[in-house]
Amino acid sequence: MIFFSFIAVLFGIMALAGSWSPKLGLDLRGGTTITLTARNVSGTGAVDSASLEQARTIIQQRVDSIGVGESEVATVGNDQIQVSVPNVAPAQLQEMVGQTAQLYFRPVYAAEAVTAPAPETTAAPTDPTVTAEPTTDASAEPTTDATAAPTEGATGEPTPSPTVDGRPAPSLPTAPPTPRPTAPAEVQPTTEEVLAWTPSAQDQADFAAFTCGDDFPDVTDQPLITCDRDNTAKYLLAPVVIPGDMLVSASAGIPQGQVSWVVNLQLDGTGTTIFNTVSTALTQKDAPQNQFAIVLDSEVISAPRINEVIPNGQAMISGDFTQATATDLANVLKYGALPLAFDLSEVSNVSPTLGGEQLTAGLIAGAIGLALVILYAIVYYRALAVVVIGSLAVAAVLTYQFMVLLGEGMGFALNLPGIAGVIVAIGMTADSFIIFFERIRDEVREGRSLRSAIETGWHGSRRTILIADAVSLLSALVLFILAIGSVKGFAFTLGLTTLIDIAVVFWFTKPLMTLLGRTRYFGEGRRFSGFEPDHLGATQRKAARRRPTLTPKEA
Repeated sequence: MIFFSFIAVLFGIMALAGSWSPKLGLDLRGGTTITLTARNVSGTGAVDSASLEQARTIIQQRVDSIGVGESEVATVGNDQIQVSVPNVAPAQLQEMVGQTAQLYFRPVYAAEAVTAPAPETTAAPTDPTVTAEPTTDASAEPTTDATAAPTEGATGEPTPSPTVDGRPAPSLPTAPPTPRPTAPAEVQPTTEEVLAWTPSAQDQADFAAFTCGDDFPDVTDQPLITCDRDNTAKYLLAPVVIPGDMLVSASAGIPQGQVSWVVNLQLDGTGTTIFNTVSTALTQKDAPQNQFAIVLDSEVISAPRINEVIPNGQAMISGDFTQATATDLANVLKYGALPLAFDLSEVSNVSPTLGGEQLTAGLIAGAIGLALVILYAIVYYRALAVVVIGSLAVAAVLTYQFMVLLGEGMGFALNLPGIAGVIVAIGMTADSFIIFFERIRDEVREGRSLRSAIETGWHGSRRTILIADAVSLLSALVLFILAIGSVKGFAFTLGLTTLIDIAVVFWFTKPLMTLLGRTRYFGEGRRFSGFEPDHLGATQRKAARRRPTLTPKEA
C-alpha cells in the first residue's frame, strides 16, 4: 500500500505542476546544432583549455538567455564547442551564439544609410541615446529607435553620404589599398589618441567603397568599417576605446516612473574613468561623431548617442526598445566578451518531422522489446507471467512519472539515446524476476516447501540482484561523467531505471510473489500456475500433513 501511495503522490505532483508529458530533446523535437572552432585572438598558438571552458560557460549563458530549455553546450576535443538547442531556427541561434568575437566600444566617425526607409514610414527614427543612470525618479528620454540606425538630418532624412568633421567627405581616387594589419600592435593607443583620431585618405576611400557583407579586418588599434546587424547603415569607426571586459553588468528593465524599456550598463573602475573622458569629449561633437558603437563580431550592435557626461560608469541606453530588443542588447553586452575567437565550422538542423519519425521508431522498438519479453514470460512462466507483466507496468509508470517531473523541475529532456536506456531497463526488470524465480527452483529442488522456498529464495537472490544493479548503476555514473553530448541522456536514463528496478523488485515483485504463494492455485502448484512440481524441477511435492484429531473415547 505504501508503494502504491507513493505512485499516487507522484501523480498528484504532476497534476499540481500541470505537466503530463516529458520534455523532448533536440533529436526528437527538432532544433539546431552548431559547431564552433576556437582560435586565439592573435591567431597563433594552441587554444588554452581554461579559456575554452570559460568561453563554453559564457556561450551557455547566452543560450540560456534565449529562454528555451534542454539546451546543451559542450566542448569537443581541444578546440571546439558544440551548441545544441531544440525548437530554435538556425538563423536565430547563429545570431545569438555565432557572435563569438570580443566585445568592443568604438567612437563613431562617420555613418551612412545603405537602405532607404519603407514607403509607409512617415519619419525615420533617430539613434538610441545614452544618459547617466538616474539614482532617483527622472523623466524618460524621448523614445528613439533601438537599432543602430544612421544619423539623420533636420528633415528626418538619412545622411546621404559619409561625413568628415560634419561635412560631406570629398571624393577620392580609388587607388589600390595598402594591406592592413590583421593583428593589434603591442602598444595600444591611449584614450586621448583614440578621441583625436582622424581617418586617412585610404580610410575614407575604403569607407566610400565599402558595402555591407565585405570583409574588413577588425583590429583593436586600427579603424573599423562595418555595418549594423540589419545591414541598414555602415560606419567608419575609430580604434577601440573601451574593451568589453571592462563592462561589469548589463540589464534590461523599465525605470521607476517610466514606461519604456532601457538597457543599464555598469563599467569597472578603469572603464568608468575612460568613459568619463569619452562621454565628455563626445558630448561636444556633432552627429554622428557624438555616438559610440558597440561592436561584436565586427558588427555594430548599437550606436547610441551620448547626451551627457557619464562620470560614474553607470549609463542608461534608451530608445524604441521592446522587452525582446532590450533583453537581446543586454544579453549581447553581458555575455559578449569571450577569451577566444571562433569560426563557425558546421550548422545542422533537425526538423520536427524528422524528430517525430525518430520518436516513433524508438517507441516501436520499445514496444517490440516489451512484447517479446511478455511473450517469453507467458511461455516459460505461465500464470506467473502476471508478476513479470505487473513489475514491468509499475516500472514503466514510475519511469514516466520521474521523467515528467525531472523535466519540469530540472530541465531533463528525453532524447533518442535516453529511449534506448529505457528499453534496456525492460530487460533489467525481467532479469531481476528471473534471478528470483531460478533461486526459488533451487530451493524447491532441495526439498523445501513452496512458501519456504519463496522466502529463502528471496534472501539468496536479493544480493545477486543488488550486485547486478550496482554494476549497472556504476556504469551509468561513469558514462554520465565521461560522456559528452546526447550519450549523457542514455547514461542518465540507465541510472534512473536501475534505481527504479531496485525499488520495484523489493517493494512490488517480492511481495506479490509472497501473496501468490499463499493462494491455493499457485501454492498447490496447479496446472499452468508456473509452480508445477515438474516445472520447478521437483520430483515429488510433499503435502503438508494435518495432525490427527483424537476423540474423547480414543483418548
